[in-house]
Amino acid sequence: MKTTQIAKKNEVARDWYLVDADNKVLGRIATEIANVLRGKNKPTFTPSVDTGDFVIVVNAEKIQLTGNKNADKIYYSHSGFPGGLKEISAGKLLEKKPEDLIKKAVKGMLPKNKLARHMIKKLKIYTGTDHPHAAQQPKALNI
Repeated sequence: MKTTQIAKKNEVARDWYLVDADNKVLGRIATEIANVLRGKNKPTFTPSVDTGDFVIVVNAEKIQLTGNKNADKIYYSHSGFPGGLKEISAGKLLEKKPEDLIKKAVKGMLPKNKLARHMIKKLKIYTGTDHPHAAQQPKALNI
């Protein structure tokens, strides 16, 4: 009788991947990053265990949005106080904090549970080409 192998948290081998976001479309790059963070690219994928890898994104400020999303896509946040609703367009967020734009896109593609909070911590986003993770010897992830 064959049984399904379930990955154990302490037996997972984690790799590091480097993604260059230069002239890439936000949604397309976010889906690939979310799959690697979840571990869906591995044969040992288990939905209830974090089997994913670390992802480093460089050149976050050079990411592209298709259509009219720069002006039309709005991100909302609320302070919790009356009248505390804040909104920012995707174009302004790209100018101000491009790291947050990518992080919000990837976070929306992860499951909505405690496991996703562990997965999103493995995402490292930087503007420019420099990153402090050279010692981990990241592999290039072609998207």
